[in-house]
Amino acid sequence: MRRLATAWLALWCCGCAVGPDFVRPDPPEADRYGSEAIPAQIESAAGDAVQRLELGREIAAQWWTLYRSPELDRLLARAVAANPTLAAARATLAQARESVTAAQGGLYPEVTATAGASRQRTAQRGGRTSIGSATSNLYSLGVGVSYALDVFGGVRRQIEQQEALADTQHYELAAAYLTLTGDAVTQAIAIASLSAQLAAGEQIVANDEENLALVQRKFDAGKAARSDVLTAQTQLASDQTLLPPLRQQLAAAHHALAVLAGELPAHYAPPDFELAEFAPQDEIPVTLPSEFVRQRPDILAAEARLHAASAAIGVATADLFPSLTLSGSLGTQALTTAALFSSPASAWVIAADAAAPIFRGGTLRAQRRASIAAYDASLATYQQTVHAGFQQVADLLSALAHDRESTDAQRALFDSAQEALRLQRIGYSAGKSDALRLVDAQRSFQQASLGVARARAQQLQDLALLLVALGGGWSDAAIAGDPGGSQS
Repeated sequence: MRRLATAWLALWCCGCAVGPDFVRPDPPEADRYGSEAIPAQIESAAGDAVQRLELGREIAAQWWTLYRSPELDRLLARAVAANPTLAAARATLAQARESVTAAQGGLYPEVTATAGASRQRTAQRGGRTSIGSATSNLYSLGVGVSYALDVFGGVRRQIEQQEALADTQHYELAAAYLTLTGDAVTQAIAIASLSAQLAAGEQIVANDEENLALVQRKFDAGKAARSDVLTAQTQLASDQTLLPPLRQQLAAAHHALAVLAGELPAHYAPPDFELAEFAPQDEIPVTLPSEFVRQRPDILAAEARLHAASAAIGVATADLFPSLTLSGSLGTQALTTAALFSSPASAWVIAADAAAPIFRGGTLRAQRRASIAAYDASLATYQQTVHAGFQQVADLLSALAHDRESTDAQRALFDSAQEALRLQRIGYSAGKSDALRLVDAQRSFQQASLGVARARAQQLQDLALLLVALGGGWSDAAIAGDPGGSQS
């Protein structure tokens, strides 16, 4: 009965694990991201289609398909498959998962095979006189088994910690996926914006040349002063300085997009995107605030780190308790190798070892206190990550509404500036206006032309940033680079 009671007690102890059991933090009780309620739709004063914000609608894993650009879809498929940063994140995740498997090995006995051979010489004496020596060989074979009982759950807490760290890498891979796809989309939009600005700049220079020709004709006819010609020439030279920086920025955007696609800039030329080919759907999915923390990868990664910190407390707590190890060995010895398998000279050993910490200078308790402090720091970091995520989404939802207002205003400014420039040319030709007014009208048209391209690009980029900030629609298949499974 005593043996049965001892065995039952050992089994019961093996089923418990010291330290706290991790509980996921509850999502914030919020029905909005910012101080204002999420609008149902964003209207346009210029008569454009209304953008509807569909709260609670699931975001697709390939969220960029919302732009309805086949060229963009092909580029992103290439980037997800070939980007080195994403490949490194996948390899890091595989490493973390192997660490879990390695930690799980601590739950099983260790079995080792041993073999040995030795040669020795023994001197033989008769009284005080040496009468010779004897030389012999000794061979041995054996098997040893060692099993450290996880009485207080230290090994299981280590496994739990490694699993949480693997989860961290999993969510960091998802975050890298969203960062990559977000950067690729914004770079594609930047190319389209810079192309539009460059086209506008070239048109502005062409208009300047027309103005200069107009002023030159009047000067040749004696109807304009030399200062008018100089003013027109100055405006032309000033506007020509706009083009080289735009060309440089466009080249840099192409190079950056090539690298995001996993290629050398010399080996791959990204498409020349145009703003007109991006036609986002009018229905924009928006994650519910209550589900936000379960979707955004950086928040999930912070939660996984919090879980790992909790498990580390259990590991440090288990170190305060005794450890119990069972071991055994079975072997045989013989003077010849042939006799190893026939000699009755075999031996076996069964042992149980227990070790309990008594005095270590306060190291173990300090380590436990340190792990508790690390958990508190991880909890604060998690809360800060949640707050920053809500702030980012709130900013982008606000920006999306203001982008529509800015685009409407820039289009109205462009239309009026274009008409004002046309009237100033007519007036200058008829002698009813001077060169300064013509140049001012040209400058206003220049700013309006560039402003339209920039406002439209900002609207498209903020939409991409919003979808990424909401956590995208990433899935395990998508982040693994499976093109067939990334739709879900």
